[in-house]
Amino acid sequence: MPYELLGPKDHLHHGKTKENYLGLHLQEHQKTDLHPPSASMHPVLSSLIPGPSLAHVSVHWSLDQGKRRPRASSSSRSPDQSRLDIRAGSKADLQEKNTEIEVDEVFWNTRIVPILHDLEKEENIEMVCATCTQLHHALEEGNMLGNKFKRRSVLLKTLYKLVDVGSDLLSLKLAKIILALKVSGKNLLNVCKLIFKISRSEKNDSLIRNDSILESLLEVLRSEDLQANTEAFLYCMGTIKFISGNPEFLHEMMGKGAVEILMSLIKQVNENTKKSGTCLPNSGHLLVQTTATLRNLVDSPLARSKLLSINALPQLCTVMEQHIGDKDVCTNIARIFSKLTSYHDCCVALASYSRCYALFLNLINKYQKKQDLVVRVVFILGNLTAKNNQAREQFSKEKGSIPTLLSLFHTFYKLDLHSGKRWGEGDERPEARRPAQAEDVLIKLTRVLANLAIHPGVGPAIAAHSHIVGLLLATLESKSIDDCEELVINTTATINNLSYYKVKNSIIQDRKLYIAELLLKLLVSNNMDGILEAVRVFGNLSQDHDICDFIVQKNVHKFMIALLDAKHQDICFSACGVLLNLTVDRDKRLILKEGGGIKKLLDCLRDFGPTDWQLASLVCKTLWNFSENITNASSCFGDEAANTLLALLSSFLDEELALNGSFDQDLKNYHKLHWETEFRPVAQQLLNRIKNHHTFLEPLPIPSF
Repeated sequence: MPYELLGPKDHLHHGKTKENYLGLHLQEHQKTDLHPPSASMHPVLSSLIPGPSLAHVSVHWSLDQGKRRPRASSSSRSPDQSRLDIRAGSKADLQEKNTEIEVDEVFWNTRIVPILHDLEKEENIEMVCATCTQLHHALEEGNMLGNKFKRRSVLLKTLYKLVDVGSDLLSLKLAKIILALKVSGKNLLNVCKLIFKISRSEKNDSLIRNDSILESLLEVLRSEDLQANTEAFLYCMGTIKFISGNPEFLHEMMGKGAVEILMSLIKQVNENTKKSGTCLPNSGHLLVQTTATLRNLVDSPLARSKLLSINALPQLCTVMEQHIGDKDVCTNIARIFSKLTSYHDCCVALASYSRCYALFLNLINKYQKKQDLVVRVVFILGNLTAKNNQAREQFSKEKGSIPTLLSLFHTFYKLDLHSGKRWGEGDERPEARRPAQAEDVLIKLTRVLANLAIHPGVGPAIAAHSHIVGLLLATLESKSIDDCEELVINTTATINNLSYYKVKNSIIQDRKLYIAELLLKLLVSNNMDGILEAVRVFGNLSQDHDICDFIVQKNVHKFMIALLDAKHQDICFSACGVLLNLTVDRDKRLILKEGGGIKKLLDCLRDFGPTDWQLASLVCKTLWNFSENITNASSCFGDEAANTLLALLSSFLDEELALNGSFDQDLKNYHKLHWETEFRPVAQQLLNRIKNHHTFLEPLPIPSF
C-alpha cells in the first residue's frame, strides 16, 4: 500500500519574540536641560501632573526664609535662574511635640553646632558641599537623623536657607539630609520637587549617583504614606523614572530593592482603588511614572526574576483592568509584558493567569485604531500562544475572541491598503524598509492566527471562516515578499497551518487551486524562508489529486527535486513530503527520475538521516511508493543507487550505529523514539524489497576463442 504524507512536520508555533521584532523604536521623552523660567522654554511633563510644569512651581518651605546668602553656583545656571521661592511658614509644621527626644547636648554643641556655623559663613560652593557631607556623617554618628530629636527645627532652618543658592550639587546634598530628617507634608513635597527639577537634566545623573539620592527616594516610597503624600510620590517617581533610563543606575536599583518597592506601591494603588471604587486623584499619573520605570528595568534578568518571585504579573493586569481608560498606563504595561513574554518563564507565568486573555481582548476593542498599543497587545498574544496549547484554547474560548481578531484584521488591512496608495508607480522605496504601522499590526496578527490554528479545536473553525481566510488570501495576493517579507511569510504560515485540516467546510480546501497559483510567485522568489512556507503548504495540499495534477502541469515537481539539493534540512523535509504525495499516484512516479531525483533523495538520506529520522522515514516512504512494481533493483533505481541504498539502510537499521550520536539524554530518547516508530518499520520493508530483487552476481567475462 502506498505511503502518504498526512500533514506537515511542524506548524508555525514560534517566531521572533524580542521587543525589537515589533519594528517599533519608540522612545520616551528625553530629559531636558533646565532653562531660564519662561513659558516657551520649559517643557511641561503633562504626564506627571496637570497644570503648570515644575519649572513654574516654586518650592515653599514651612520655615522662615531668612536672608538669602549670595554664593557662587556650581551649575551652569545663574543664581537668578535657579532661585527657588522660599516663603515663611509655621514652625509647628516641622515639630512632632509628642515624639521629640532629647539630644546629647555635648555632641550637639561640640560636633553639630560648629558645622552649622561653617555652613552659614562659608562662601565657596565646593566647601559648603563638603561641609554638608560632614554634617550628614555627624548626624548619622550622633543618631540624630529621623524626625524625633529636639533640635531638628534649628537644623532644618539652617538647611533651608541654603536651598536658594542655585547649585545643583549643593541642592542634592541638602535634599539628602532633609529627607533623612523625615520631613513630611509640604516640606516632603517641596524637596521631592527640588530633586525632580535637578533630575530633568541628564548632566546631573552623575551627581545623583555619587550622592546616592536614589536610596533616599526609594525610602520615601517605602516608608511614607501614599494617600497623604500622593503628589510628593509623584515627583519622587518622576525622578526615579528619569534615572532608570540610565544603565549605570541599574545595579544600584536592583540592589536597593527598587522592583519590590515599586510593586508594593502598585499594589497599594490597586487596593486603594478597589476600596474606594474609583481611581484616586493623581493615581493615573503616578502609575504612568511607576510603570515606565518598571519598563526600563525589565531588561535585567534579575528584575524579571524578582517580578516572578513576588507574583507581580497579576498585579500589573489589575492595574490595566482598573485604569483601562488610561492609554498611557496601558501602553506602559503592554511594553512591560511584550518584553517579559519574550522569555519562556515569564511567558508561562502570564499565560497561566486566565484573566489576562479577556483583558487583552478588551484593550484591542477599546483601542483598535491606536496602533502603538494594539501592536504590543497582539505581539503579547503571539508570544503567549507560540508554544502553549492551553493558552491557545483559553484565548479562543473567550467571548468574542475570533470576531475581535477579524475586526482588527479588517481595520488594519484597510489602513494598510490606504497607506500603500501613497507610493506611486515609479516611486523608489528605501532599501531597508521598515514595516508601516498598519503592516506591523498585520504581521503580529497573522502570527497569532497561525499559532491559534495549531490547536485542533480552533484550526478547523478558522479554516472554515470565510472572512478570515478571505483576508489572508487578499493579503497574499496584494503583497510582495520583497516589500513585505514578514507579513507574507506569516500569512503563508497561517495558510499552511489551516491547510492541515481536511474538513468539509474548509475555505482553504475549497480554494486550494487558487492558493496554489498564489504560491508560485513565492517558489520563484529568492527568499528561502518564503520558499519553505510555500513548500509546506504544497505538502498539505498535494494530498489532493487536483493539486498533484497542478504540480505536474506547472512543473512544480522539478522545483521540489531541485530543492533537495538545498542542504537545508527543513526545506528538504517539506520538498520530500510533496514528492511522497505525488508518488501515491502511479502515473506520477517516474517524475523522480527527472533531474536526478533518486540520487538527491539518497543524498538527503545520507546527509540528514542520522539527525532527523522523520526526514529519513519520508525518503524511505517515497522510494517505497516509487518501487511498488519493482522487478529488479538495478533497473528500478540504477546500479549505483541500489548499492548505495542497500549500504545506507543496512547501516541505519543497526541500532548501535544509528543512535550513537553525541546528544544529551533527552535528545537521544527523542531520536530513538522516531527511529523506532517512524524510520525502522518502513526502512526494514524497503531493505527487504531491494534484497529480494537485487543480484550480487558479477557478470561473466566474454570467453575468448
